[in-house]
Amino acid sequence: MKREIFLKWQLFVWVFGAWVTTSFAQSASVEQYISTYKSIAISEMKRTGVPASITLAQGILESGFGTSKLAVKGNNHFGIKADKTWSGPVIRRKGARYRKYSSAVESYRDHSDFLKNRSRYAFLFNYPPFQYKKWARGLKKAGYATASSYPKRLISLIERYDLYQYDK
Repeated sequence: MKREIFLKWQLFVWVFGAWVTTSFAQSASVEQYISTYKSIAISEMKRTGVPASITLAQGILESGFGTSKLAVKGNNHFGIKADKTWSGPVIRRKGARYRKYSSAVESYRDHSDFLKNRSRYAFLFNYPPFQYKKWARGLKKAGYATASSYPKRLISLIERYDLYQYDK
């Protein structure tokens, strides 16, 4: 009985330690992603008006902070599909065609242009960049994502990592 309790305790300690290690590693990776791409997001905000916080949160969420296959193999940080208007290279994933970019900078630029140049997102540009909550909810309303939790997830990332500081 004592040995059984000891083994269960050992398993608990090991699982808890693995969870803590993974959590810290993921946080460090997200912070590294932010550090790498924040200047691009700020530049795109100045160029198009898309809040840097929204761009970074979407990049973190859509690309798994740069680790997804789309991000790694296609530099696509936002999961933008290759529709009939796209004439560039593509990457195929799970039966769908996605835009492939030569660099992450190109992906960030196209993301900004995608939002800026499509009429369904036009109302978002009536909000100043620092109103990230309205932007997050508006992206869902405009159909950027189908998950009902999408705005909440963006807002959570923005607040957890203080991404709103880049909207100033």
